[in-house]
Amino acid sequence: MMDPLDRRLLDEFQRDLPLVSRPYLAMGEQLGISEDEVILRLERLRLAGSVARVGAVVRPHAAGASTLAAMAVPPVRLDEVAALVSAYPQVNHNYQREHRLNLWFVVAAGSQSEVAAVLDGIARQSGLAVLDLPMLEDFHIDLGFGLSWT
Repeated sequence: MMDPLDRRLLDEFQRDLPLVSRPYLAMGEQLGISEDEVILRLERLRLAGSVARVGAVVRPHAAGASTLAAMAVPPVRLDEVAALVSAYPQVNHNYQREHRLNLWFVVAAGSQSEVAAVLDGIARQSGLAVLDLPMLEDFHIDLGFGLSWT
């Protein structure tokens, strides 16, 4: 359960993480807590499943390369293949869809050749085809949302 300070931490820094050498210290100063407490709170929220990651979101292809990919995975193998996909550090998330193409994921890497190598590795290890769906046009969607109701 989040307390009011957790909500403030997530609300106030969801979009504007300080771009300084010690961002957690700057966050703590704004919240009236220590740098260590900021780090402990974020780790507790991560372990509880309230926060997936803390880090920058970079405009697609501004640094490196990325793609959306999809696979048609037999339902009995879905957990196994999802774990295989998630084991690649270049995969930042994957999710199940109710469709013939039932496993979707994003690969982000330093170059297009590294993205291709990850997709090839997943296909080779799983024995299943991987559909590469590169972005043709980008759209900005703000995925942030407030947690405090006042």
